[in-house]
Amino acid sequence: MIAKTFSAVLDGIEPQIVEIETGLLKGLTSFNIVGLADKSIGESRERLTLAIKSIKAKPPLKFNAKTIVNLAPGDIKKGGALLDLAIAISFLKASEQISFSGLDKVLFLGELGLDGNLKKIQGVLPIILKASKLGFKKFFIPAQNEFEIRFLKDAEIYSFENLNEVVEFLEGIKIKPPIKSEKFNPKPLEIDLDFLKLPPHLWRALEIVGAGRHNLLLYGPPGTGKTLIGKALTHLLPPLNYEESLEITGIYSSCGELQDEFVFYPPFRNPHHTASPVSILGGGSSPRPGEISLAHRGILFLDELPEFRRDVLEGLREPLENKEITISRAKRRLKIPTNFLFIGAYNPCPCGFYQDKEKECSCSTSEIRRYQKKISGPILDRLDIYLLVPRIEGEKIFKDNKIDLEKIKQNILKLKVLQFNRQGKYNGELSPKEMKIYCNAEKSAENILEKAVDNYKLSLRAVHKILKVGRTIADMENEKIINSKHIGEAIQYRFMQND
Repeated sequence: MIAKTFSAVLDGIEPQIVEIETGLLKGLTSFNIVGLADKSIGESRERLTLAIKSIKAKPPLKFNAKTIVNLAPGDIKKGGALLDLAIAISFLKASEQISFSGLDKVLFLGELGLDGNLKKIQGVLPIILKASKLGFKKFFIPAQNEFEIRFLKDAEIYSFENLNEVVEFLEGIKIKPPIKSEKFNPKPLEIDLDFLKLPPHLWRALEIVGAGRHNLLLYGPPGTGKTLIGKALTHLLPPLNYEESLEITGIYSSCGELQDEFVFYPPFRNPHHTASPVSILGGGSSPRPGEISLAHRGILFLDELPEFRRDVLEGLREPLENKEITISRAKRRLKIPTNFLFIGAYNPCPCGFYQDKEKECSCSTSEIRRYQKKISGPILDRLDIYLLVPRIEGEKIFKDNKIDLEKIKQNILKLKVLQFNRQGKYNGELSPKEMKIYCNAEKSAENILEKAVDNYKLSLRAVHKILKVGRTIADMENEKIINSKHIGEAIQYRFMQND
């Protein structure tokens, strides 16, 4: 008898449905798993032997037969322990130790311990989302993974503590209801940014950055709050909607980064400058997402930007431009989303006090030039707004913040709704073709931009960035057409200032 069950494995963050066929042949006792399985799946033979014994059933090596488990499709490499439960159920059915029917649209997910307990696994959420689109109706998962699927709608999901519970449910010995879907209603984050002492023009610039998702470069002397500004923006951004939350939670689930909680808010990733290219950009022999994908729908903050390796910085070009990264290997190509808001921060020189009005710089001219050249022109060209963060005056440190932060947050949310109703995305994400439709400017604004191109030798990409920022400024002032005032302000954000 041949028994079939279905499960899934992860290829990077992309789920792959696996059909598991188990059959027993007369011959010498053996237990073989075929179908391009890696070592982790091969080791499941030992786990399954004791796990099946724990429910008082006969394991494969107790049969006078050759047990063959085939994992289809056979041309996809399969790894991880997600298939344990499906293999166990398939074997028990093939060996006629349990009897049930109707497994065509059922997906089994779970790693088995030696005592038969089901352990927490990675990737449950994205697997169920994809399998649902392919027509699967029921899903069996470990109880420890309940938290990440509790908001899923229109999915019949059952959670179990161990293999024995699954068998009793399939045979109708014990009945249990599917997991009840909860209402998706994240609470807003409390804003506590009074520690940030910034002049009004910087708060306005941050509102523009948050509202239109414009990439930002912060520079200035050390200790002026550049890192705090990067973290503060996460408190001003709107919470993720249902679809966005499912998407980023699925990525975190696939990477094993989910800490028993759903991702309700834009993530903030702040990798250290000593991090390797693979850890930031993604890849490796078994390709997996890096920090730029974990920052999807959120913020990627790179502090001490010139200290990052050049190949890391240059590797950001494609993700910043295309909002995804393509990882190519000999037999396949993997596309991973990277739609993040980029914020970079750096000091103007190694000591940090070049052109500072109060503290003398100790760096030589060659050191300053070498330090600043670490950030290439193409990378700078992909950033929308440059902001100087000045030194805080002593008398302002203990004064109350007069900025209405709640109003800024509400404005950002309001502008998000406006942009998505108009074009389905943020202004900072518009393509050149979409800009022709949504970034209409008055003739006077076009004349100002033309002069700026000639005077400052701006690239076509820089022109597009200015128009996108101008579009956001116009939206903030409830204007349908970009005028000269909007373009003038947007142009100012393209140049380094000396305060």
